Amino acid sequence: MEKELSNDQLKALLNTLSVRFEKNKKRHVSLEWAAVEAKLLQNRVKLWSLNEMELTGGEPDVLYYDAATNEYVFFDCSAESPKGRRSLCYDRAALESRKEFKPISTVLDVAAEMGIEVLSETEYRFMQQYGVFDSKSSSWVQTPDSIRQLGGAVFCDRRYDHVFLYHNGAESYYAARGFRGKLNV
Repeated sequence: MEKELSNDQLKALLNTLSVRFEKNKKRHVSLEWAAVEAKLLQNRVKLWSLNEMELTGGEPDVLYYDAATNEYVFFDCSAESPKGRRSLCYDRAALESRKEFKPISTVLDVAAEMGIEVLSETEYRFMQQYGVFDSKSSSWVQTPDSIRQLGGAVFCDRRYDHVFLYHNGAESYYAARGFRGKLNV
């Protein structure tokens, strides 16, 4: 699969990201779109990944600039878990363990194909200070190895104005549970 956008796709994506950036200034008060755009244009593969985030309903937006790595960090900022990334079990081992009714793919496989990282619990909680996310859906988050080795996986949501962390079998999947990702550019 070619991981480069056409000029028309690039223009449309940059426009969408710019409009979202300006509309949600509270997420990145001290940042300027021109600097973000210049950084994006230096890496076409990252633009392809951002486009994949957009196409699957993630509504990516910049949440901060990491001075240590000189990178802007985009998170999925859709109100609910991205619709194009739902009904997935956690990982390949979980998918292979299912005897029937297998989902189409896994969280970790889709994230890798898109070139993004699944949010950790800490990142998920950080994101929640910039809006109300997953009030009707939930999102898988990175699962510690100690939990995964015992067959489990973890996910988060926001209810009653609080962020909750839950567990489920890694092979489970639900129409209202997807995953949120991040991309460093």
